[in-house]
Amino acid sequence: MSIEIAPYTEPWLRGTYAEVPAVGRAVLHALDLALDDIAKWTEGLSDAEVNARPLELPSVAFHLRHIARSTDRILSYAEGNQLSGEQLAALKAEQSDDASLAGLLSEVEVSFSNAADRIRVLATADFNTFRGVGRKQLPTSIGGALIHVADHTQRHVGQVVTTAKVLKALRG
Repeated sequence: MSIEIAPYTEPWLRGTYAEVPAVGRAVLHALDLALDDIAKWTEGLSDAEVNARPLELPSVAFHLRHIARSTDRILSYAEGNQLSGEQLAALKAEQSDDASLAGLLSEVEVSFSNAADRIRVLATADFNTFRGVGRKQLPTSIGGALIHVADHTQRHVGQVVTTAKVLKALRG
């Protein structure tokens, strides 16, 4: 008896977002890939596991919150805005470890859905336009911020995958 595994096609090869300029399309594909990987690697984790810190690693819950909330913050900078009081409060709350996996996945999905609309708008802008980050107004550009949404998200997805693998290995 053989098991057939459906071939997986990475988001950038699916032909989606053809109407979005290339840089924006690549960022949207990175977010789609993040959702795919998060769903795959968190499947079967309990809420307790999601909030656990195995081997003193940051929890899956932290990384999922951070992915959702940092996407919003980085896009605010790309749009030429500073962070709101609500965004700053959400940043401070990222470390809490008392969430359900379903709630965290929903937060990421909502964040990415909102981000998609913002990325579509930013993808038509001049990528070299200066943007200042934080109180010190550290220099970047619209293009730099967009690319950082993708690479920062992927970095934390890698941490989700690693921590999820450790959690599953510790089960026995």
